[in-house]
Amino acid sequence: MPERALSGVTAPRSRKVALTPTVTVYLALVVLLVVGSVLVALDGGVLLDQGGILTILTRSTALGLVAIGQTLVIVTGSLDLSVAYLVGLCSLMAAETMAGGGAMVVPGVLLTLALAAVVGLVNGLVITVLKANAFIATLGVALVLRGYLEHNYTGPAGSVPRSFQHLGYDRIGPVPVAALLMLLVAAGAWWYLRRTRGGYHMYAVGGDVEVARLSGVRTGRTIVTAHVLCSVAAGLAGVFLAARLGSGSPYVGTDAGYDLESIAAVVLGGTALAGGRGGVVGTVGGVLLLATLDTVFDDLAVDPFFKDVVRGVVLVVAVALYARRRSSRRSA
Repeated sequence: MPERALSGVTAPRSRKVALTPTVTVYLALVVLLVVGSVLVALDGGVLLDQGGILTILTRSTALGLVAIGQTLVIVTGSLDLSVAYLVGLCSLMAAETMAGGGAMVVPGVLLTLALAAVVGLVNGLVITVLKANAFIATLGVALVLRGYLEHNYTGPAGSVPRSFQHLGYDRIGPVPVAALLMLLVAAGAWWYLRRTRGGYHMYAVGGDVEVARLSGVRTGRTIVTAHVLCSVAAGLAGVFLAARLGSGSPYVGTDAGYDLESIAAVVLGGTALAGGRGGVVGTVGGVLLLATLDTVFDDLAVDPFFKDVVRGVVLVVAVALYARRRSSRRSA
């Protein structure tokens, strides 16, 4: 009897913290903050004072908004290369609609987001109805937007009222209000992906579009929804940058490289480019990592060429580590 009782008792297993891509990117962020603080201190500066934290969070806001939207399309197995030009177009739409008048703030924001949604709808329909590859489809839309911007604008245009500029500059302590709004958008995207049927469908389509279709998922509608939400997020970034700059700028998105930067942040956060895996929490970590890296480089006055080299190496190493981890799990 005691032997039977003992045989039915299993020894407690030690709980191990899984080193997931999300955990990895935040550990890398902590290491970068420590190493960066030491390097900046040796150079006679301070990285994590109020000004440094403000710089990191401000840099994270626009890129974070674009990357959150990019996460949705990449989880679905798609991609959006039009976001950089769309950010510039949306900043112009907001600034020209407001035209410095406080009464036009709400119409300006709503019209800007509607314009962004239309661009996302076009992206989604070209991919689903015309069966175009997502890379080619969104690149084509990006070229159309670039042509429009180059033909109609030679520099900044429009203006936002001074009251609206508070969105770009107000803060609570060292934390910009816009950064808090970005985190609110991230929380909404996380909830949508993890707690709604639409989010489950995005993972299913990204995992295997044919299996998802045979399971009853409306794959076309799911892909279109992802692109619309991605473009709306880019539109929010354009609105924020208009508030920050005081006017619209046609190349504010391309100068910052938000198309490739957003993809880099998503990949650093552990979302698979093939789709079906990843999430917004890791993307926010990737955004903070890139913003911190830029801040450290600026404080140290590092050559721009070397900055790009380091960022490229970080991205390649991260992708290689994630791929190796997945292959080792499959072999196990």
